[in-house]
Amino acid sequence: MADFKIHTMAEMAAAGEHPDVLFWVGCAGSFDDRSKKVTKAVAKILFHTGVKFAVLGTEESCTGDPAKRSGNEFLFQMQAMNNIAILNGYNITKIVTACPHCFNTIKNEYPELGGHYEVIHHSQLLQSLIDSGKLKVEGGDYKGKKITFHDPCYLGRGNQEYEAPRSVIQKLDIELNEMKRSRANGLCCGAGGGQMFKEPEKGNKDINIERTEEALSLNPDVIAVGCPFCMTMMTDGVKNFNKESSVKVKDIAEMIAEAIDF
Repeated sequence: MADFKIHTMAEMAAAGEHPDVLFWVGCAGSFDDRSKKVTKAVAKILFHTGVKFAVLGTEESCTGDPAKRSGNEFLFQMQAMNNIAILNGYNITKIVTACPHCFNTIKNEYPELGGHYEVIHHSQLLQSLIDSGKLKVEGGDYKGKKITFHDPCYLGRGNQEYEAPRSVIQKLDIELNEMKRSRANGLCCGAGGGQMFKEPEKGNKDINIERTEEALSLNPDVIAVGCPFCMTMMTDGVKNFNKESSVKVKDIAEMIAEAIDF
C-alpha cells in the first residue's frame, strides 16, 4: 500500500475542506506503542475505503473518562469542555474512535455539556463499510482460525453493541467460539473505572487473569478485542501463562487490515 498523509482538522479547515468523519485517536492510540498499531490499522482502512477523515492532532486532549470514573468530576468537566469547544469550533458532526471509553464518554457524557455528535465505535464503522460494499474482506491467514471475542464493558453492557464486532471478524471466515461469560454477561478485563491506572486491590486472583483463563480454556488462536485497555489486560494475562507465542491478542481493526490486500 502506498504511503498516505493523515490530515489534521486545522489543515483541512485552512484548505476550506471538511471531513466525512473525525477520527478520535485517544490517549492510548496516540501514546501506547501497542495501541498505535491499532490506530494505523484504522487509518489504513479509512484511506483504503475512500472515507475522507481527519484527526485533531495536538489539539486532541483526553476525553476526561479516567478522571470521571476515578471520581474527579471537576477535572472531567474541564477536559470535556475544552474538547467540546474545539470540536464545535470545527463544526464536527461525526466521530469514530477505536476506544470504547472515548466512545461512551463523547456519546453519552458530552451532550449535557454542549457536545452533540454522532459517535461510532470502529467496529460499527467497519460493519457499515462491509455492508455497503466499500470494504471487501476475505479470511487470508485467519481463515479457519479459532477466535474468541472479549466484549469491552463500555461497548457491550454500556452501549448494548454486541453484534458489530462479531459480524466484522466473522467475515474473515473464522471459527468464532464464545466464552462462557460473553455479551450481556461478559466479564470485565479489570481495566475499567480508572483501574487501568492503579495497582489492583488485594484478592485471590487478578480479574484479568480470571478472564484470560476463560479465554484460554477455548484453545483459541486469537483473542480478539475492541478496546486498548482490554488489549493491555488480556495481553498481560496471556503473558502470565506464557502463551504469547501461540495465542495472539488482536484488535478487530488489525485483523481486518491484515486480511485486506492494500
